[in-house]
Amino acid sequence: MTEPEHEGLPTGWPEDAWPPGTRVRVVQDPAWDGPWPVEFWGTVDGPEPPAPVEHAMAADGELAYWVDFDRPQMDSEGAGPYRKARIWGRYLRTEKDG
Repeated sequence: MTEPEHEGLPTGWPEDAWPPGTRVRVVQDPAWDGPWPVEFWGTVDGPEPPAPVEHAMAADGELAYWVDFDRPQMDSEGAGPYRKARIWGRYLRTEKDG
C-alpha cells in the first residue's frame, strides 16, 4: 500500500492533507469503544476535500477526510453498515504511521 504523490491535487484540496487514493487504517479511540468497534482499512476519497473539524474536542488544524471502506462497517452505536464516512484525522493511520 502506498501514498500517491501530491501533484495534481483536486481543486480545494489542502496541500498538507493526504491526497485522494491514500490507504488508511481506521483506528479506535484509546479512551472509549469508538467511533468504530473494529479497526479496518479504507482509501481517502472525495466527494469533498478534507475540511477542518469544527468541534470543541478537535485538535487545532485537525482535518476530517472522506474514506471509502474496503468492506462495509457498523459504527460503535450499531448503525450501518456504512461503505464510506467522513472521519477525523486522529482516527486514521497510513501505512507509514504503522
